[in-house]
Amino acid sequence: MNRKLKLWELNRIDEEGFKKQKKFPITVVLDDIRSFNNVGSFFRTCDAFNIEKIYLCGITPKPPHRDIQKTAIGATESVEWEYRESIEELIIQLKLQGKIICSIEQSEETIMLNNSQEIKSQDVVLVFGNEVNGVNQKIINHSEYVIEIPQYGTKHSLNVSVCAGVILWEFIRGIS
Repeated sequence: MNRKLKLWELNRIDEEGFKKQKKFPITVVLDDIRSFNNVGSFFRTCDAFNIEKIYLCGITPKPPHRDIQKTAIGATESVEWEYRESIEELIIQLKLQGKIICSIEQSEETIMLNNSQEIKSQDVVLVFGNEVNGVNQKIINHSEYVIEIPQYGTKHSLNVSVCAGVILWEFIRGIS
């Protein structure tokens, strides 16, 4: 029999231990995300994958808010985050720090996620865009890479927080 583990058997790290542990060299930037639930999902996913920091930009909602907390289930307290009004200023600053900017988008010259091995060993910034309009073209212009998730259905789009789970798992898998 394969018994499901109880919550207390998961050996979860506490919040203080999480904050002190070495993070994966991944920064997440949310550009004009509208949905509070998507923002909460990003926090929870970034906690699960031990990323360095989340930047919330433009109209992206900020904690504390009950609709963010509903999906974040406390991850807004464990994951380091910061709000910046101007994503373009932030991206320029992060590039000056030596970080590699990667927009998660569909464009004329993308690298498919399954072909992104060379990128995964670098200190990356992953930019996720608005649920309707995606990543702003100005930010794509600042990006060293545009990464696309291969899709085989008719829609060719994923919910942005689902996209984050796929992208972050693949990046962590490549460096852990």
